[in-house]
Amino acid sequence: MSESLRHIYAEKALSQIPRLLTLQDRNPFSPTYGCFKRTYWLDKTVDFPDALPQFGVLSLALAYAFPFSSNPHPLPLPSKGEGITRNMYYQQPKVREWILAGMKFWTQIQHRDGSFDEFYPNEHGWTGPTGFLLYAMLKSYMILEERQEFPADFQDQFFTACRKAADYIIQWDEHGVLANHHAMAVLPVYYAFHILKDERFREGYEKKLQEFLSFCNPEGWSLEYDGADIGYLSATVSFLGKVWKINRDPRLKEVMEKGVEFLSYFVYPNGFYAGSMGSRNTLHFYSHGCELLAPETPLAGRVADAMLESLRDGKIVPAEIMADRYFLYRIPEHLESYIDFGERVKQEEHSAKLPYERQDFRKVFPEGKFFVEKKGNTYVIANAAKGGVTKVFDVPSGKLILNDCGIIGKTTDGTVLTSQWIDSSFIFIPQENGFSVSGALHTVPAHKTFTPVTFVMFRLFLLLFGWHTGMAYRIKGFIRTLLMLKSGVSGVLFSRDVSFMGTSLRIIDTITIKDQTVLTCLQLGGEFFVRYVPQSRFFQSQEFDCNSVQVSEDALRALREKKTIRVERTVDRNL
Repeated sequence: MSESLRHIYAEKALSQIPRLLTLQDRNPFSPTYGCFKRTYWLDKTVDFPDALPQFGVLSLALAYAFPFSSNPHPLPLPSKGEGITRNMYYQQPKVREWILAGMKFWTQIQHRDGSFDEFYPNEHGWTGPTGFLLYAMLKSYMILEERQEFPADFQDQFFTACRKAADYIIQWDEHGVLANHHAMAVLPVYYAFHILKDERFREGYEKKLQEFLSFCNPEGWSLEYDGADIGYLSATVSFLGKVWKINRDPRLKEVMEKGVEFLSYFVYPNGFYAGSMGSRNTLHFYSHGCELLAPETPLAGRVADAMLESLRDGKIVPAEIMADRYFLYRIPEHLESYIDFGERVKQEEHSAKLPYERQDFRKVFPEGKFFVEKKGNTYVIANAAKGGVTKVFDVPSGKLILNDCGIIGKTTDGTVLTSQWIDSSFIFIPQENGFSVSGALHTVPAHKTFTPVTFVMFRLFLLLFGWHTGMAYRIKGFIRTLLMLKSGVSGVLFSRDVSFMGTSLRIIDTITIKDQTVLTCLQLGGEFFVRYVPQSRFFQSQEFDCNSVQVSEDALRALREKKTIRVERTVDRNL
């Protein structure tokens, strides 16, 4: 089945190239020739060309250089000069022109310190824009140079921009810990060394790799702000895999294999992946790392196969529903997965099975505070670090029986409180037949939006102070804290006990108020997200299977009077 689905990668990716080219200014007489930010060069609705859309260069380079196939029974990749298999962009001269135009525009919008902007002018973003783009440009250069089609008169300008970007990545970092960004620092810096042969980039690779490794947990996950995020873990495995492809550093493979083992628990029986179980709620799956590992690591091949079926069925976030800012990532990820499609190997029967396909087991990750149990036809997975977010599946049918994202409510002054916030002080106790978690509800950061006045003030502030790299670093740290990390501990305590009771799963939530807080509404379970993460909150059909419990007015009145309530729910595991 694996090989017969390989074409899905190419089909999904190539279907997005028209959209990508529509975003690009393809007029060679335009001063913004090569820019992929359509809202800037055509719509005139934004005031600066953020650099990240230039990532589209890599998609065009791959589509130009490789024939691919959307045939369900593809032949091996033809060598240069052989026929096209349903890829109209293959060896198309105009596509080469647009690739180079995109690369040249990239060099024109670079800051003097080597960085690029993504969300706002004078951002001086680290690997978010600068690292991703440097990898995309260097990989595109390799593709064209291998075909002897990279213009000699552009090489000096291009290499100068690459050196500046690599130096910036090595010198700087960012506020907060996003391990996938540190993995993305490792990737372009090594490619810079590989192509430019500059010894300082080899040293930079070692420096950035050591920094990244410090954020890796022995349980297999890596830190994303304050916990494990499963979607971004697949990205980390992919980024490291792209380095491992040309540099067989055993340290990379070790992290990749541990990462695949950990993330395999979050490949669900219904075909969906990750989501609210992670610290950043991401749903995306990066497949390239698993494809690269597949010939040597059976589980990586099994994960890739399961996610390829999900991609076919629209169960992992497809590019077509992603915003212009992010669908750009999916195209080259799919195309590189097609190119490096790994031979599936069978060794021990257990090693190539997903956790929910195995015999009954119970697994606790004490540092990450995850609880996983396969018992009969039921697969239960929970994140106690997020206050006991819990999912329950019926394995034979693949049905999502319960999706409980925790407790959320609103007070009389409009403050939103929730248990769905990672807090190291939460007490997680694995038990013989389940687990319990307790702590205090957290306040959800206010939902802030711009007004015309605040937007103008923000832009003016950036123009006055953002030109300075150090100041830009502080500004971004403040914004990130304000939008993503700022939360307060309330005077409302909660405890959640999840346990198997025969053929049922019982959830007992207890809420106790220790101050003068008055809750006007309270919800238990259902799908909801409270942390600001741009690459999250995409619609998935499984949301129709997610029901919540609205605490009644009588129960809220009792909570106000007695300062505590206890709500017990039972889920029939034989449904």
